[in-house]
Amino acid sequence: MEVERDIDDLPKNAANYTALTPLWFLERAAVVHPNRKSVIHGSLQYTWLQTYQRCRRLASALSKNSIGAGSTVAIIAPNIPAMYEAHFGVPMSGAVVNCVNIRLNAPTIASLLEHSSAAIVMVDQEFFPLVEEALKIWSDKSKNDFKPPLLIVIADESCDPKALEYALRKGVIEYEQFLETGDPEFAWKPPQDEWQSIALGYTSGTTASPKGVVLHHRGAYIMALSGALIWGMNEGAVYLWTLPMFHCNGWCFTWTLAALCGTNICLRQVAVKAIYQAIANDGVTHLCAAPVVLNSIVNAPKSETILPLPRVVHVMTAGAAPPPSVLFAMSQQGFRVTHTYGLSETYGPSTVCAWKPEWDELPPETQARLNARQGVRYIGLEGLDVVSTADMKPVPADGTTIGEIVMRGNTVMKGYLKNPKANEETFANGWFHSGDLGVKHPDGYIQLKDRSKDIIISGGENISSVEVENAVYLHPAVLEASVVARPDDRWGESPCAFVTLKPGVDSSDERRLAEDMMKFCRSKLPAYWIPKSVVFGPLPKTATGKIQKHLLRARAKEMGPLKKSKL
Repeated sequence: MEVERDIDDLPKNAANYTALTPLWFLERAAVVHPNRKSVIHGSLQYTWLQTYQRCRRLASALSKNSIGAGSTVAIIAPNIPAMYEAHFGVPMSGAVVNCVNIRLNAPTIASLLEHSSAAIVMVDQEFFPLVEEALKIWSDKSKNDFKPPLLIVIADESCDPKALEYALRKGVIEYEQFLETGDPEFAWKPPQDEWQSIALGYTSGTTASPKGVVLHHRGAYIMALSGALIWGMNEGAVYLWTLPMFHCNGWCFTWTLAALCGTNICLRQVAVKAIYQAIANDGVTHLCAAPVVLNSIVNAPKSETILPLPRVVHVMTAGAAPPPSVLFAMSQQGFRVTHTYGLSETYGPSTVCAWKPEWDELPPETQARLNARQGVRYIGLEGLDVVSTADMKPVPADGTTIGEIVMRGNTVMKGYLKNPKANEETFANGWFHSGDLGVKHPDGYIQLKDRSKDIIISGGENISSVEVENAVYLHPAVLEASVVARPDDRWGESPCAFVTLKPGVDSSDERRLAEDMMKFCRSKLPAYWIPKSVVFGPLPKTATGKIQKHLLRARAKEMGPLKKSKL
């Protein structure tokens, strides 16, 4: 590679160049606001100085157990202080933090721990039996080669003590005891190279087999600051952890909160009542949530809400395209919703529907429709486009030509762990291929139309399942909806809607309800887009609240093809 000419030949040196890492944010927070609340979990409260000391103890204790560069530390826990501390303490030891989804089953966890060669597993007491089962599966599979990871159990007073007592009887070390073996003044070292891995995360499995996404210190630093700038977060923001920290490292807000010297409010379980209580009592200014959670916020019974809100609460949503009806209802209640989009492979959200002041003058329904688009690139992402899958050429900005959404820049992952074939495909032609299909509007904003496998092809015509869902959501009886392809004798495939009804809706005559919904959609959609079948009941979801379409596709397939006579 040819060296670019410059006006000088001044070299990098220790005084003017250092690897970018979010770890320094914590050290600064402890100096600037040592007594400000950093983490609140029920009656448990820590200050930034205490959090810094606890993370140094964790790094020190890990180092004493010969954990460092090249090691992976897994943590299986909900949003509790230890989960937050792991985001700093583990990389301060030089190791990589792997936050494992708590809603996975034991065989899946076993395969992830084996794939990542986890040297230590920290587990919340509630999930200890799950991890024990996973380790047994891993051990049985590996036979004599099995080197068990060191197990650490995290106690939580709000849980049933039985699982904790069981773990301690087995001789497993408790997290607080483990921290006590560490030095609160531990001289941790930042990475020498910012390309060093900071985190590993397995994709949430809307695609069949999980892939280990590897992220570096540089990307985590850039994304942590990008997220704050995009969202207009203020110094001292009070952030409610409705989003799991095991989901893309909490979209990097784990590190952002230290940069802003803000306050983390932990929520062990996401319940609408708890969200409203935290807003009323803890001064919450910001929270993130998948559209499924927004839906439960706006449809909550009066007994669970505390309205009007004491202040504007900023909500960032991503994870699936939010129906405009839900966005509209949120803004009516005083929540200001920022709609973003991204993937585990892009450190979480990396595009934003940047709000324009001129939209303020538009009718609320139009505002919601504009805000339902995925938007433009984050400050920390250098390239975003929608390209033709055939020749990689950008599609015209006409809002109708569908292509694949591609990204490039500093907030794209290093790659998938031990998976060269997947890396070759995903980085083809110098872009990260999202596998998501979308359009580009005349104003340059992109809009997601579907995962490439969620497009319904009916009679050779593409149907966007997202747009059909948006129409179904507008029906007054619908709480949640997901639309997938069902085999169809005449058209090859046709839309099948899986619907959860709002509480209190009379569901005794499902056939009449289904016909009513089809009729309702007729006024909103092209004829061939109307769901030809409707199934009522709860929807299967991933740990991050995404609807598991692959399970619904399997169910639609099991129902068999729709017969010609019905049309």
